[in-house]
Amino acid sequence: MKDASAQGRTLVLLRHAKAEPPGETPDVRRPLATRGQADAAAAGAWLAKHDLLPDVVICSTARRTRETWHGVAMGMTGSPPEGGSAGPAPVVRYESDAYDAHPEDLLGLIRNVDPPARTVLLIAHNPGISLLSALLDPERADQDGMRTSDLVVHRPEVAWSELGPNRAPIFDRHTARG
Repeated sequence: MKDASAQGRTLVLLRHAKAEPPGETPDVRRPLATRGQADAAAAGAWLAKHDLLPDVVICSTARRTRETWHGVAMGMTGSPPEGGSAGPAPVVRYESDAYDAHPEDLLGLIRNVDPPARTVLLIAHNPGISLLSALLDPERADQDGMRTSDLVVHRPEVAWSELGPNRAPIFDRHTARG
């Protein structure tokens, strides 16, 4: 059964922007590449243009995802994540469980979002984030997975706490390139 109060809910999945290649730095501390910084800002501008400003941001604690969020926030508002002309600052949750996560782990993080939240932005890593998108809408998910800076917009048909397989059709998608 569809939840009438879920109408208007939006879940935006964002694979982090392009990071520096692996090297001597531990994977969790890899920074964004210059292209990734530009792509993150472009993702934020696209979200603002399409009125998809998040109420809640769930972000992996990895450096490249935190830097992606900062770039997205700058692109959305033209100012740091404290807020700006695009609206009030979202609640930002940095979650270590979003790093190297399985889709079920990411789903668990979303299920804990406060019920009144209308738009949630999840910034995480492959393969988990691509598999989550496919879990939520197997018919429309990109079978090749999400590329860096890919945004996939899902429209859940149920409350956050009830989100599960086949419960959030894909509404839109965009690859941000700055």
